[in-house]
Amino acid sequence: MTRANDEKKKPGPRFHGRVENAGQACAAPGCNEPGEFRAPPLEGASDGNGPRAFRWMCLDHVRAFNAGYNYFDGMTSEEIYAAQRPTAGWEGESRAFTGRDPGPRWSDFADPLDAIAARYWRTMGPERSDGKPLSGQDRESLKVLGLAPDADRHALRKAYSELVRRYHPDRNGGDRSHEVMLGKVIAAYQQLRQAPAFV
Repeated sequence: MTRANDEKKKPGPRFHGRVENAGQACAAPGCNEPGEFRAPPLEGASDGNGPRAFRWMCLDHVRAFNAGYNYFDGMTSEEIYAAQRPTAGWEGESRAFTGRDPGPRWSDFADPLDAIAARYWRTMGPERSDGKPLSGQDRESLKVLGLAPDADRHALRKAYSELVRRYHPDRNGGDRSHEVMLGKVIAAYQQLRQAPAFV
């Protein structure tokens, strides 16, 4: 088999659920292909004490597993009927929509795999030459300090020092009219100095 054929045979990233270099062999007996796809264990997905470990399979064997999967396997006829009712899953009372609910904020979402940010960078491209991501809060703080997205830690400290001198009452003859802006500058600097782009 030629190298070109090997490359054609290997599943590309378009296959949902593929994990490259997982370091697992296919769980199917006698198969020497790498296990790049997860499937539930033979004894079922869970015993009620948390999920069991997955089995790893090659593309051909995970396809065969999926083709033979039956959601209703092991259910009684009453359970199957209950699951197929048109209103199944709608028994609980839902929250009334008033039109005044602002919905969740982006900061309310946990993104441990960086999936939301990764999708953003694929479509928008990086704003910084070093490729480090900026959050929405990072961008707002940079505007307060008058800095470009590509600013470094040195520029951050310099802008902060200059703005504190400009707005501090001690530098303005005791004039406290700029205290609100001074507070924004301090908050922006404190936020940015801990942001991943400036660490």
